[in-house]
Amino acid sequence: MLTLPIQMMVQFFIFALLQKRCKLRNLTEEWPTRILSAAIVTALGLLALILLVLLLMIRGNNRDWSGGTLKNPQDGGGIIAFRYIDLQRATRNFSEKLGAGGFGSVFKAYLTDSATMAVKRLDGACQGEKQFRAEVTSVGVIQHINLVRLIGFCCEGERRLLAYEHMPNRSLDIHLFQDNNTVLNWCTRYKIALGVARGLAYLHESCQDLIIHCDIKPQNILLDTSFVAKIADFGMAKLIGRDFSRVLTTARGTAGYLAPEWISGVAITAKVDVYGYGMVLMEIISGRQNSFEQYTVGGDCVVFFPVHAAQMLLEGDVASLVDEKLSGEVNLEEAERLCKVACWCIQDDEFDRPTMGDVVRTLEGLSDLDTPPVPRLLQAITRRSSHPPSTYLSNESE
Repeated sequence: MLTLPIQMMVQFFIFALLQKRCKLRNLTEEWPTRILSAAIVTALGLLALILLVLLLMIRGNNRDWSGGTLKNPQDGGGIIAFRYIDLQRATRNFSEKLGAGGFGSVFKAYLTDSATMAVKRLDGACQGEKQFRAEVTSVGVIQHINLVRLIGFCCEGERRLLAYEHMPNRSLDIHLFQDNNTVLNWCTRYKIALGVARGLAYLHESCQDLIIHCDIKPQNILLDTSFVAKIADFGMAKLIGRDFSRVLTTARGTAGYLAPEWISGVAITAKVDVYGYGMVLMEIISGRQNSFEQYTVGGDCVVFFPVHAAQMLLEGDVASLVDEKLSGEVNLEEAERLCKVACWCIQDDEFDRPTMGDVVRTLEGLSDLDTPPVPRLLQAITRRSSHPPSTYLSNESE
């Protein structure tokens, strides 16, 4: 049924059309019949178009928005609002777990037989519904080839879920550290390093509001079918709210990527992402998890691998740092470039670290870096102790 105001509008247009026809009838002796017919057809077509638009507006206003593209930017910026029951069905009652972290668990969802997505069930999200939708809007508009795309969300009661594009090749750590996976060749590793740098540079320098990721690690670097790197979990500070820092600093496996600023209590800037990126570069180069174990040199001397890498870079021995699984098939010029970037990124003072834009230009070969010094804080820690403190350098045990 059309509402009363719309009925009045339709009646008005019909009345106007009838008046038009009466006037046209008086002018038939002056106008050719062909022109008169064209005018009538045009008027009728315009009326039909107006009626169609009005009907679509009515259907849009009365539609239940669950499981459809939202029209109102304040309700999600064009991304999809899912009902919880639909996500529960798509994930087969959350039965196929892809991974878990400090912010929640991720499950595989099936939209069709061939289309899939990843659904993250958030733990500890404390915003109200209105604020959560607003933050989803701000994160949803961020689009870059090296960032995992947010498809939709669910906000029902206390439930908060996010739906992302699914990355078939999963996360970088699986390919670097697990023996049962295909070894990433050097070309792919360099492409991944550059892709992550571009994604972070976009978050830091090209978004309307600065986005600091705060949790750069291999587990948050996902790979698509072509092994293009895409950063996951950006914007989680917005979506989790005031508990974000607590969740981050207590998350398992992230401590080794945290910059000294996290411990000293000074204000956090984008340079914490630069530090985490430098640690990830060390792992891409070496194929070893430098935040989990130490590096043995000469059988007796035990040092933290990033410190060893900085020392070898000073001595000009980059080849000894490269992952043995590559069997020497590596571009040493690119390896030296990655080592320089990594060592500058993990400098103690954030002002000594490059911006991610600088990193991109260096990896693209558009600029060069001097040889960096060994980070003094890391060096001092490894000299004092045979094990880096778990609160700063190493993962928590399982």
